Amino acid sequence: LCEKYGAVFLMGIGGNKADGTLRHDGRAPDYDDWITPRADGGTGLNGDLIVWHPVLKQSFELSSMGIRVDKDTLLKQLDLCGCPERKEFTWHKLLLDGTIPQSIGGGIGQSRMCQFMLRAAHIGELQYGWYNPKSVEICKEKGIKLLGLGEGF
Repeated sequence: LCEKYGAVFLMGIGGNKADGTLRHDGRAPDYDDWITPRADGGTGLNGDLIVWHPVLKQSFELSSMGIRVDKDTLLKQLDLCGCPERKEFTWHKLLLDGTIPQSIGGGIGQSRMCQFMLRAAHIGELQYGWYNPKSVEICKEKGIKLLGLGEGF
């Protein structure tokens, strides 16, 4: 889809797929609302901005955003994912007892945007970080120079 159009915005990521099975990916049940019915017939009040990355030759998420869970949605999504024990976590308790409100969140990841715009194959070409030694070896084999290893720009 991204290869064909260049960029897409997918709504309702994390909820039921068209065949009725649960979950497009491993979305956390305690973050975005991915079960609330929408006016267009779909479910979920979240979405991802995804582009085609020509170097990686795959879809590349630039942003994940949406309306966060409220009390009812949190409880339903925790149950759907089989982790009701999370209700005992501090943030969850504060949302469930009304101390903190539901919110909206998201944004464009600066490093991911730079990685896309500069056509970098690995985020380590743009920012310092610790990387799995196996990944470092793969990058070296492919001629990808990671910052912090004395190989950067």
